[in-house]
Amino acid sequence: MGQWQIAMIMMIGYLFVALLIGVLAGRKQDKSSLEEFTVAGGNLGLFVMWFLMGGAVFSAFSFLGAPGWAFSRGAPALYIITYTAFAILPWYIIGPKIGKIGRKHNIYTVSGFLQKRYTSRILAMLIGIITLLASIQYLATQMKGMAYIFNIMTEGRIPFWLGALLSYGIVVVYVATGGLRAAAWSDVFQGILMIVISWTVGLTIVNQLHGSITEMFSNLTESNPGFLEIGVEGSTMSPMAYTTTILVSTIGFLMWPHLFSKSYATNARTIKKTVLVYPIFALFLIPLLFVGFSAVNVIDSSQIGSPDEILPFLITTVLSLPGWVYGLVGAGALAAAMSTADAITHSASLELTDGFVRNVKKDLSSKATLLIMRIGVFIIGGLAYFITVFGGQGLIALLLGAYGSIVQFAPGVYAALYSKRVTAPAVITGLIAGTLVNYYFQLVAETRPLDIDAGILGLICNVMLVIIISSFTQVKELPIAEEYRKMGS
Repeated sequence: MGQWQIAMIMMIGYLFVALLIGVLAGRKQDKSSLEEFTVAGGNLGLFVMWFLMGGAVFSAFSFLGAPGWAFSRGAPALYIITYTAFAILPWYIIGPKIGKIGRKHNIYTVSGFLQKRYTSRILAMLIGIITLLASIQYLATQMKGMAYIFNIMTEGRIPFWLGALLSYGIVVVYVATGGLRAAAWSDVFQGILMIVISWTVGLTIVNQLHGSITEMFSNLTESNPGFLEIGVEGSTMSPMAYTTTILVSTIGFLMWPHLFSKSYATNARTIKKTVLVYPIFALFLIPLLFVGFSAVNVIDSSQIGSPDEILPFLITTVLSLPGWVYGLVGAGALAAAMSTADAITHSASLELTDGFVRNVKKDLSSKATLLIMRIGVFIIGGLAYFITVFGGQGLIALLLGAYGSIVQFAPGVYAALYSKRVTAPAVITGLIAGTLVNYYFQLVAETRPLDIDAGILGLICNVMLVIIISSFTQVKELPIAEEYRKMGS
């Protein structure tokens, strides 16, 4: 039996187990309950929440994009470690407040949270649409990762389009049937798998190529001066670009609906405990960055189609490793991608339904809403699959592009919790302007002012408009604004 055949059997076996866990997790739950589908009854414990938050963040960009950036960009790849260490901290303060508001007013989405505070259907519909666009972009990173893994680990026998379809098809099935609880328990399995595999395989690769971590860094600093520094000769990124990349990721982190909505899925005590133990999960990124650094001067970039392929290329082409290692790495990468894809698919369907559909057709029953959410999972999956197969950006580029639009939710969310003077017209105008500025500097402009991240440029514009327009549109105080502020203080 060939190496690729062993790898394929192991990866398909992993997909089957992931599907089984997801389906069984939701099997005994009330399939007609909207609360169960959206927030798993609001009673998830610390163990599950830790893996759910970790799995929702560490994805295909971790197993493939992180080594790819370490290989091609050097020190800038460390932004991943930096922002994950700090981005979760605000949740300790705002998470319990968001959850308290949600339980009182039966809210389970970002759009619902903002619509209630600003009494604006238009704002909720905008949130639903922007979430859909950003989520599809984010999902494309996961599907590209899945497709890369299947294609390379099977030595091209499974084409790009089929690898994405196989793996993401599993996600769509268990999310549509089991909701958040199915995604949560699948993430527990997937999280354990990717932590074990990343450390095992990462250190194995470094030791085979360089003998030790110390030797690897010594060779790298001697042969590539500036590669492991920011803003010096030989560096691949300016200090401003690096700093604002971290900033947009940190501010945007909790604005992602699949993370924001977890405030509704558990209690305040569990949220605070999760924040305290969450950074431990991020340690599994370290050996993956080592993988990228270890490949510098070992292989030429012309040997691979994209830096995102560096890990599977090392396993299958450079190193003499058995087929079961191929399969193990493949399963770990699939686990990373799927643990994020399920959470994003679930939340995108919720936001689109709650923010857009329910404001177009306001008399929807809970049963009809739940059905639309299940159907939405398949529709969103199909759109993301189309972008994956026909799009061309790398994993990190897609991820940062999605963050640039999602970070525009931040002014409205923080103003809702800490100010009663910010108005709906101000938040709507700022959101639209910030999103357009972000996409302009991402997709149209050839350069950015001072090399600032596109999402931060949009956020600056957003905040300025919120402040200015609020000062001109303040007509009367809303009781709900005072209620939000009191809960947020």
